[in-house]
Amino acid sequence: MTEDCPAAVVTGGGSGIGLATVRRLVLDGWRVLLADLNADNGAAAAAELGAAVRFVRTDVAQEPDVQGAVATCVDAFGRIDCVVNNAGVGGAFGRLTDIEVADWDYTFAVLVRGVFLGIKHGAAAMQAAGHGGSIVNVASIAGFTAGAGPQAYSAAKAAVINLGRVAATELGPDRIRVNTVCPGLVLTPLVGGGGADTATVMAGAQPWPDLGRPEDVAAVIAFLAGDAAPFLTGEDITVDGGLRASGPRVQAAYGGDAGARGLVGVNRGTTGEAPTIRRRP
Repeated sequence: MTEDCPAAVVTGGGSGIGLATVRRLVLDGWRVLLADLNADNGAAAAAELGAAVRFVRTDVAQEPDVQGAVATCVDAFGRIDCVVNNAGVGGAFGRLTDIEVADWDYTFAVLVRGVFLGIKHGAAAMQAAGHGGSIVNVASIAGFTAGAGPQAYSAAKAAVINLGRVAATELGPDRIRVNTVCPGLVLTPLVGGGGADTATVMAGAQPWPDLGRPEDVAAVIAFLAGDAAPFLTGEDITVDGGLRASGPRVQAAYGGDAGARGLVGVNRGTTGEAPTIRRRP
């Protein structure tokens, strides 16, 4: 690879959709700064993928970390052409009347503040370089309607979808495209590894007969990241096997909303930090 090869930052790049995106971009000739809170996952992925990938431990809810990841990309590769704001957690769950404020704030800090910071510092670096670029945010079909995810997660993903449109409008004159990818049920560590529960969800809620894979979403992200989509900005693109079209019934297929089953807590995804789960009094 040469200095002419494009460079990207991918947050949450150590597993799931993020890792599949890193692999796809490398296959397409990109150099990638892999940013992830889970140091074990991130370091292992970078070691596997070789010189085209650098890893920086990054908490996307902390501005110095995100700013540092963007700066490291520019320092390591001499440029930045894309930021993929993918890092995510399941976040707070339970009835709205039972959710702890700290768990709600944690969810929004990772899912919304993290995207804002990626846009802020990624766009600033692209503006300074003067050659434009692309920002791809990863939201969810849960951002469109109730019933496809926990309340805090769904509200946060709705914010990400709207933020993508706002950013596309503001950054268009700088030739920075901003788009949002909205996955449905995808086989990642965050939602399960494809066991009987996942198959039940597919059969009960998703029209397309195949389970979604991280690679399916990564292919769309890679399309949006590069030169193949030069006139596409301000869009939210659903990648879900028809779930949204048919009306998402994901939570129902998994046994209903966790709050309705008396459970409260917060899901911290693949960060390496343990979830908190308790029964409502």
